[in-house]
Parts: sequence; structure tokens; C-alpha cells
Amino acid sequence: MVATQRCNTLGGMKTTVRRTGLAALGAAALALTVSLSGCSSDSDSASDAAANSETSEVQDPSAAVEAPESPVRVGVPEFAEVITDPSVTIVDVRTPQEFSEGHIDGAVNIPVELPDFIDRVSELDPSGTYAVYCRSGNRSQAAVAGMTDVGINGIYELESGTNGWASEGQPLVQ
Repeated sequence: MVATQRCNTLGGMKTTVRRTGLAALGAAALALTVSLSGCSSDSDSASDAAANSETSEVQDPSAAVEAPESPVRVGVPEFAEVITDPSVTIVDVRTPQEFSEGHIDGAVNIPVELPDFIDRVSELDPSGTYAVYCRSGNRSQAAVAGMTDVGINGIYELESGTNGWASEGQPLVQ
């Protein structure tokens, strides 16, 4: 089962966030619970309080991701969770050709091997949160080093790149 949700990125672009399996079912159940509790009457205040206390214990799948103080390398599950936050900018540092062959939905392509890479990442908001990846996890290390050199530290780096992403069943789009 695949659930999709339209979200805005920092630049106002529309992206689609995909959730699969039980996570999508849980998110749908939470959304239904929240929407139904908002429609109840005042006479149900006791049941509303009980529903709200139960709902507050469930982690909101769209809750803001906290930027790390320094870059961290993460596996596929954590990276997938991080990029559900629409305020996180997803950065693919592979070549434009690799990007066009398949990338993580919502990613922007800033190739680390181009001579203007540092100039381009210097234009990013240093207080933002970034999810950075390449094909295997090698080029992203160089990209993250360049980003930290210009003062960007809130970075989640996918340690296995798109190779690991795809091998764990995560989607790539063209």
C-alpha cells in the first residue's frame, strides 16, 4: 500500500511524500482520529479528552525534524523518516545524468563534482536542515565536508546512497 501527501519545500516547490505499508496505515488512522475529534460536539467532551490523550501519545509523522548540531551519517530507515519533514531540503550530489536516471522524490541536484559546488551550497540557508545523498555514500562525504566548510551543519547524510536506498525497497523517481 502506498499513501501520498503533497507538501511544500522551503522554496515553495510542491513535492510528494510517499509512505508505504504500516506507516501509511498508521498515518491514515491518526489523521482520521484527529479529523473526527475535531468534528465532535461539546457534549462529547469527556470522550474528546480521552481521544486527545490517546492521540497525543502517537508520534506525529509530519513532526519537524530537529537539525543535528553537526552532520550525521544515517541508514535508510532514519533518512526516510527525516525526509518526511517538508522543511528538510533533500540534496542529491550525483551527476545530472545519474539524477535523471532516478533520484529520491523532492531532491534538488547540486553535483559535488562541479567546480561551482561550493558557490551553490554557499547560497543555502546555514540554519536549514539538509538530507544529502549520492550513489554509494562516498561523494556525499565530500559534499558534506564542503557544506560544513561554508557553515552548514544541520545535515543528515545517507550512508549507503541510492544503492542502499533502492536495495531496501525505497522508491526513486525520474
